[in-house]
Amino acid sequence: MASARRPALWRQDRTAYLFLLPWLLGFFCLTLGPMVYSFYLSLTKFNLLNSPKWLGLQNYVQIFTDDASFLQSLKITFQYVLLSVPLRLIFALLVAMALNKGIRALGIYRTVYYIPSLLGGSVAIAIVWKKIFDGDGLFNHFLANFGIEGPAWIANPLYVIYTIVTLSVWQFGSAMVIFLAGLKQIPADLYEASEVDGAGKVRQFFRITLPLLSPVLFFNLVMSIINSFQVFTPGYVIGDGRGGPIDSTLFYTLYLYLKGFSFFDMGYASALAWIMLAIIGAFTALVFVTSKYWVFYGDGREERG
Repeated sequence: MASARRPALWRQDRTAYLFLLPWLLGFFCLTLGPMVYSFYLSLTKFNLLNSPKWLGLQNYVQIFTDDASFLQSLKITFQYVLLSVPLRLIFALLVAMALNKGIRALGIYRTVYYIPSLLGGSVAIAIVWKKIFDGDGLFNHFLANFGIEGPAWIANPLYVIYTIVTLSVWQFGSAMVIFLAGLKQIPADLYEASEVDGAGKVRQFFRITLPLLSPVLFFNLVMSIINSFQVFTPGYVIGDGRGGPIDSTLFYTLYLYLKGFSFFDMGYASALAWIMLAIIGAFTALVFVTSKYWVFYGDGREERG
């Protein structure tokens, strides 16, 4: 009896392996393999034309000790992440709460608000954004109606980063849809019971909405941090591909791109990529570690780290 079962179990296992084979091939050939090769290249000097020349940790030492552009790109990227992530999440939550009031044609509004998330990362939108905030752009024409003379926002290193942050906040649709789904899972009787106890809207928000929405907020926060660190297209288009003016749009990914594909120093660019991976991993780990203090679930327990 047992021997009769073995061929059947083997056939089931073989079928499962066959279904997993495309994923395994993709993982090893398109993900793990290139990652291992990239780490090897980060320890070499490689210009895409000649064979890699072994350098050891020299690329990493140069990055941390003798690369002012690396520090500038980190500064700009950190500034962008610290501004764009909270603003986008706050705006997305506010819109989601407004849409959660049972308005008519909810699907239409949800689609309209989600469209910027689909278009925002494109080159065309970045070009339009550049035109809007140009010295003679639409935004300054709007300010002129109130007697305000606006500067050339994208040509001024003091303001250009804020135009890109504004573009990021405009792409709130993805987080908004997830927040809206989370809001719809909160039982209405909790709000009704709190009203009976005399709780106002502000108290309900901090005592009911935020705690029960914290797992969704946790997910959106992690994804927003990862995506924000990888910003590239707006900086490339608005900064004319060089991080201008005066390196004020020299995002980390743009600097990595310039090193690898403009100066053909692929080994140095690979080292920059691995440093970025470590930075993103550290920020993500920090969110996970602190989540046990502010992420709650429906059964009243906190997230256990």
